[in-house]
Amino acid sequence: MLSIKKRNQLELDLSLEKLPYEIHSYSSYTAFYYPRNIMENKPLEQSSRWSSSCGDEMQYIIIKLESMAIVRHVCNLKKFKVYGGLTPNNMIELLSSGLRNDEIPETFRLKHQANNVILPCQYIKIVPLVAYAPNFNFSIWYIELKGIRDQEVVQKVYYDFITYRENEAIRLCLKHFRQRNYLDAFNSLQSRTNLLLEDPFLTELYTQLVMNGDFQVVEERVSNALEKGLFEEYIRSHAYKHQWTKIDATNIDGDSPCMRGGHQMCIDVEAGCIYLLGGWNGADNLSDFWVYNVNTKIWTLISSDTKVQGGPGPRSNHKICLDPDNKQIYVLGRFIGRDMRANANYDSDFYRYDIICNEWEQLSENTLLDGGPVLIYDHQMCIDSEKQILYVFGGRTVHPDAEHFYYSGLFSYNIASKKWKLIRSDGNDINDRIQFKSRIGHSMLLDPNEKLLYIIGGERDNKFLSDFYIYDINADSIYDLPADYAAQDDQDEVSMQRTTFDINTRELFVLAGLKDKKDKRDKKATLVRNSFWVYDLKMGKWTKLYQSENFDPYKTSDETSEPRPRYAYQMVYDSENKVQYLFGGRTVETEVSKQRRLDDFWKLQLVRPKSGDLLRKIKFLIRKQKFREMCLEGDSIKALKYLQVQLAQVVDHTNEKESSEFYGLSTSLILGDETNDTFNERTKLYEKLLEFFPEEMKQPKGNLIDLINIE
Repeated sequence: MLSIKKRNQLELDLSLEKLPYEIHSYSSYTAFYYPRNIMENKPLEQSSRWSSSCGDEMQYIIIKLESMAIVRHVCNLKKFKVYGGLTPNNMIELLSSGLRNDEIPETFRLKHQANNVILPCQYIKIVPLVAYAPNFNFSIWYIELKGIRDQEVVQKVYYDFITYRENEAIRLCLKHFRQRNYLDAFNSLQSRTNLLLEDPFLTELYTQLVMNGDFQVVEERVSNALEKGLFEEYIRSHAYKHQWTKIDATNIDGDSPCMRGGHQMCIDVEAGCIYLLGGWNGADNLSDFWVYNVNTKIWTLISSDTKVQGGPGPRSNHKICLDPDNKQIYVLGRFIGRDMRANANYDSDFYRYDIICNEWEQLSENTLLDGGPVLIYDHQMCIDSEKQILYVFGGRTVHPDAEHFYYSGLFSYNIASKKWKLIRSDGNDINDRIQFKSRIGHSMLLDPNEKLLYIIGGERDNKFLSDFYIYDINADSIYDLPADYAAQDDQDEVSMQRTTFDINTRELFVLAGLKDKKDKRDKKATLVRNSFWVYDLKMGKWTKLYQSENFDPYKTSDETSEPRPRYAYQMVYDSENKVQYLFGGRTVETEVSKQRRLDDFWKLQLVRPKSGDLLRKIKFLIRKQKFREMCLEGDSIKALKYLQVQLAQVVDHTNEKESSEFYGLSTSLILGDETNDTFNERTKLYEKLLEFFPEEMKQPKGNLIDLINIE
């Protein structure tokens, strides 16, 4: 599987071009809304669009590229799908997505690889599925395709694609021959083609299980596979199970952080400490500084007013981040309310706290004068501890006139030299191929190993941004990834996301609130549900872990099973123990008088199957087959002893289904096994074991006989 950096480097090396095309075929059209209208970009002309004659799911339009190409993007339907292929009758799905209901053009990344093979295309089919208004016909205003036209490159890709298909056809034949025990045909074909059906490790497993029936060696091979990490992909394919737990913790005096929103938190995973600074309690900005010890479950008040210790004054909507190597915390930014701006100080002060020495240091009275950002709030900040570089992106500027503001760009701060650098201003950079806008309410996380910044979602000018970018620090380049979690779900609005990153599993976790109205300025718009997502960077896939039921925004009782949706909360992640921690925030009520700040503290544990449990499950499958074969041999005493000892050792007796299956095996001692085809039973077991191994190691998924059509 190509890494993100390698995939993106391919894009840099092979520049994308606009691909000319013609209309190949279509389902229908209405009046003067011809299919050819999508070839012209005339957004101000009402008639410049294709419109279907009806709104059923049989509508489509197929376009033919001037020449074969590698198609990467389709530009400007609530839901639609895109298919592509070398012929109009044999296409695969390249995209399933939807458009926002606004006038802004959108770009979508098409699937262009499968099984590490790049897909050449000459035909593209767009299938509208759902319109924004009921009983409306589908309309498409404009479509532009971008991809690689260089025929030397495309022909090489075409050759590789055809070769791959030829090889897969041969491997399907090999699979069929081995399943049917046609070993002469299998060996002859493999010898002539010199193709492997599967990884040699699995071939050896097949030999020991199916041909030799050496179950002890099979168990040893499986244990060896576990040690090699071969089951990691299978474990990752299982969705996490989640469990929220409310934490009731105080300091030795019985105190804990008060109700607040707009506070900031960071976590020192190594020390097991969560730090909390400032916030807004509904009347005043706060400057208290707390630490929660994960191990002792005790809060400690470090300072009731950090300004007294030479640190930052009261503030909210600032940002803090921890340098885990040097045990230091950096603080930047703050929000100034409209009613406080007349006599406010607009200098962008910048602080550092030394955890070991318990000392504050002001790094700058005003970062603007040092070449850094002006006073901003709702930005994001993270640190490359190895290189001693801080990164700050986005946020909105604070100005005496509340209507006068702009969005801040991407900055870096060299801690050693105390130098700021503007990496990207708001908007497009001349070196970037994609539109990269500054924003607020987004997430930014650093991968310190790959030197990548992940930037997800946010909002700008009261519009939610469902995008996902990577900034490659070393290459100074920006890439887009498949649209974020919001685009995967049929939701009108997402708000107040918080994202954490597990560097070991390379997964991004997003907790977000889902709104029931499109326009956030609509006073009836209410945040009603929690939604938790994970993005697997290795698999390139978003998965929704759970979505809560609707919450009554005026409910006043404490939640017992999970935290209510909220604004202005904070969440940090203990990657060592796989636990998310959430504190505080503001309730959802649209009437200001009914809003409440919160002081509840929660932890979210995410659990997947453990490798030890997986090994036990696999051994249960293997020993079941051995027991059945022992029953066929006729030594009932020996088989019974094996059932009671070796097989019982690998049964999860708390699992009702597994326990019932175990006790049902005893009937084989009395009645015998209904099936007496050892070869087929072993083959079925082998193919069951294949489910636990990585795709690239296994025989093809399909079956040869399924390719035969009977007409």
